[in-house]
Amino acid sequence: MKTIEIRRHSLRARSGQNLIQQGVTLARLVGETMGKFDRVVTSNVPRAFQTAIAMGYAVDEEIELLASMGDDVDLECPWPASFSDYSVANRRNGATRRYAQRLADYYIKLAESLPEGGAALVVNHGGVVELSAVACLPEADLTFLDDYIECCEGIRLTWDQGQFTGVEILRV
Repeated sequence: MKTIEIRRHSLRARSGQNLIQQGVTLARLVGETMGKFDRVVTSNVPRAFQTAIAMGYAVDEEIELLASMGDDVDLECPWPASFSDYSVANRRNGATRRYAQRLADYYIKLAESLPEGGAALVVNHGGVVELSAVACLPEADLTFLDDYIECCEGIRLTWDQGQFTGVEILRV
């Protein structure tokens, strides 16, 4: 079995791209409870990269795909939205579905690149975390996952025998 832990970036000033001191402190605290990762990937937005570093992890790669869902997705399902809201939007076959498919394709390649028993950490953004769960488990009932993801919270996806098999909520 392999795992992909997907976390939202830490606290920033409303108008800023960078973490504030409280965000660095929060990311450090959360990082102390996390395990070892074979790969660490962030979006190409500074606050995501800074969050991974503050958590104590060197970043292997920055990916533009993880930075934003885009305006078309936000029109279909404005953030903040719950996992259930993104599931509904994903079923409409519009922009949300197209972006979710791109996410699923990326996470499949990431999971396949990991050694058996391996793990990856991905740090991205609100909305992208929730839609990642929907993308990787489109048929699953995700209502148990609750509301939207706050800073440094996330999900842990499990991958086994060539497919995503489960999701766990990671609250702070």
